[in-house]
Amino acid sequence: MNVFHHVALQSLKRSPARTLVTIVGIALAAALMTVVAAFGTSLLHFLVISAENKYGDWHVSFDAVDTAFVQAQAQDPQVAHTAVLENLGYATLEGVQSPEKPYLFLAGLPAASWDTLPIRLLSGRLPENDGEVLVPSHLAVKGGVSLSVGDTLTLSVGSRQAGGISLSQADPYRPGEETLVSTTEKTYTVVGTCERPTLEPHDAPGYTLLTTAAPPGQATSLRLFVTLYHPRQAQDYAAHTGYSGQALYNEPVLRFLGASESPVFQTLLVSVCGSLLAIVMVGAFFLIYNSFQISLSKRMQQFGLLASVGATEKQLRSSVRFEGLCLSAVGIPLGILAGIGGTGLLLPVVSQKFSAILHSSAPLTLSLSLPALAAAAAICLATVLFSAALPARKALSKPIMVWLRQTEEIKEDAKALNAAPLLQRLYGLEGMLAHKNFRRNRKRYRSVVLSLTLSIVLFVAGTTFSTTLKRLADQYTVDFDYDLCLSTQAIPEDGLHTLYPRLSAAAGVTESFYQAVSTFSCPVAGRDLSAAYRAATGTAQEETLPLTLEVQFIEDSLYHAFLAQLTPAQAEQMTQQDSMLVVAKGKFQSTGTIDLFSASTLPLSLSTASGSRTIQAVFVDTYPEDPLPTQTAQSAPYVLLAVAPYQQKAQFDLLDAPTSLGLTFRSATPAQTVSELEAILQEAGFAGQYTMYNLYEAAAQFQDATFVVDVFTYVFVLLLFLIAAANVFNTISTNIKLRRRELAMLRSVGMAEGEFHRMLRFECLFYGGRTLLFGLPLATLFAWLIQRGLASSEQLEHFPFLFPWASLLLSAVGVFALVFLTTWYAARQLKQENILDALRDEMT
Repeated sequence: MNVFHHVALQSLKRSPARTLVTIVGIALAAALMTVVAAFGTSLLHFLVISAENKYGDWHVSFDAVDTAFVQAQAQDPQVAHTAVLENLGYATLEGVQSPEKPYLFLAGLPAASWDTLPIRLLSGRLPENDGEVLVPSHLAVKGGVSLSVGDTLTLSVGSRQAGGISLSQADPYRPGEETLVSTTEKTYTVVGTCERPTLEPHDAPGYTLLTTAAPPGQATSLRLFVTLYHPRQAQDYAAHTGYSGQALYNEPVLRFLGASESPVFQTLLVSVCGSLLAIVMVGAFFLIYNSFQISLSKRMQQFGLLASVGATEKQLRSSVRFEGLCLSAVGIPLGILAGIGGTGLLLPVVSQKFSAILHSSAPLTLSLSLPALAAAAAICLATVLFSAALPARKALSKPIMVWLRQTEEIKEDAKALNAAPLLQRLYGLEGMLAHKNFRRNRKRYRSVVLSLTLSIVLFVAGTTFSTTLKRLADQYTVDFDYDLCLSTQAIPEDGLHTLYPRLSAAAGVTESFYQAVSTFSCPVAGRDLSAAYRAATGTAQEETLPLTLEVQFIEDSLYHAFLAQLTPAQAEQMTQQDSMLVVAKGKFQSTGTIDLFSASTLPLSLSTASGSRTIQAVFVDTYPEDPLPTQTAQSAPYVLLAVAPYQQKAQFDLLDAPTSLGLTFRSATPAQTVSELEAILQEAGFAGQYTMYNLYEAAAQFQDATFVVDVFTYVFVLLLFLIAAANVFNTISTNIKLRRRELAMLRSVGMAEGEFHRMLRFECLFYGGRTLLFGLPLATLFAWLIQRGLASSEQLEHFPFLFPWASLLLSAVGVFALVFLTTWYAARQLKQENILDALRDEMT
């Protein structure tokens, strides 16, 4: 250790309070960076496991390969393990209603492949031999063919051919071009139903039916799933296999492993973590920079003496850098250990909520990455060294005599002197002195104001984000008339109504209704539309706009109760022949909700391929019960819904319109109710033939998201506030100690104890006032941006801005409390000193 390093250590020992505060600040910064890194790697590991559970533990897939290719890949040193699916062929099934998906695809899975290619069983059991088959649920929901456990299928299984080429599941259906070449007849027994297999592409032409592996020699081709040791090499590996077709990649898994060709997720993760690290670095920079600036202010004469006897600028900078390394050697390891421990304690608190938000059964556990921790430590060390080097470069670039005399330590401001008489009248002598000191030492106090401003903005932004999520959850909770909704097109109407008494008596159900929604084409002349709607859609009066009208058939009692609430004019209009209540509203971001039609009643034509019917629409503003969720309602920029009693449904059935049947429930215990409803439907043989909408769960997900955001936001903001508090404490207390001679002189010429403390209180007011001047407007702006951003993402047109009064008031009180407490502590330390000793003291 050379003499300069020894001097640096002695300087740290002579200022234990400043040294301790700086170490604490470095440790807090390192802890925050570690939390960001540890949570990022833990979240990434959680997403990978969740994706593998849902989509399978494989990276690359090759379709229509032979046994030799499979064996060659299994022996490749890059391959961790493989799984095989046997393409047994395609078959047609009478009654399938999806024209783009007219086939059944038979696939055989060996016993070892069931784990690699996850299958979620809904009812029944897995196949045990090649004569048993597992049926996907979307065959009934989308294809319109309902198969129950125990049913027998006799299929003519063959291959798809187009131009002499065999087609696979990766090739969409080619109507008019392809033919099915039958090769053998096979009989299967349905032993269970499952969710749509994730290995089936969305544009695949066949519904995947799963059975066990076929006897040797019966499989027409194989599909190979490969898991690599290094997923990032997936593209290079596939290119060098010699495979002539198009390899398929497990994008949902590769995306989280950083091996996807689309780097959107990695960009998002790096952006979020980078933004958080940048915020931490800014807070840490203010603290450490200010600490070293104060240290150099005290050591300028010492550096001047060393320079006068031959010390070079490089050696003095090395002394400052060594001081930063010593502080980092203590603070960074402590911070990393604290960050790992804090993350380990934090994750179990939010693990269950996080799994519920992302619909995953995988637990969110602590997963550490040495490169990530090393990067956090390196960033923190770089922040410390840069924060130390910058003030050293500025200070050591000045002449030696400036160091010895310290003539630039405080610069007089002529404007401050000119304003002194006015300030003395307004604030008294104490206020004038406080203001002059504040004006003469702007650079020294600027970091305090910036640190406090940053803490205000972060606190208000965090609380606003949490509060807005809660308001969104409340918005979604009160917007629905029911908690649970069962919608189906596959279950027969009589079968659903037979089960209705049992379903409505399920545990927790407090209220239930049945309904049906039929969808019709409804051409409307432009002249019949309102001017506002024509302007919003750019429709001319002579045009005919092809709209879609949904007819909701509700229980008769509910319908007649709604009729009783109509106005006299509407009730009179409902006496016309073929009258029907219609809600017609347009939804646009620019104009809000507007009426589609200008008239209060209008004839509308409802048409399908089977015919048409005209109704006399009587327009009302709302409907008695929310309709079933449909794709039309979610995509169209308008609501065009007719309401009719259920007894009229038979008349409209003659038009053969697409119809969804539904049951809606209010429940005191939605989760328990869903379980019992699914059990009843499975017992009746309708498993997988319906869609269950748990709207209560959707609102609960907002609440879970709010809880997670609350936890991480408040922990993050708290640690940043501690960094800001350490900066404020270090700056104010040290600055007051540096002014000990000045303050001792004031006391020696007669300044009373009360006047002395009043001057310090005025200084605190200047600190707090300047902070609030910048902090409150910035915090309000960020609060507005957060609320607008979340409201726009949820497409809420009229979401009022909630001014964050409570957060702003609490942050303002916190600022003044911190400043006053720090000043009181420093003044108390000075009070214990002898005035004569302070007057003799030289700045060392």
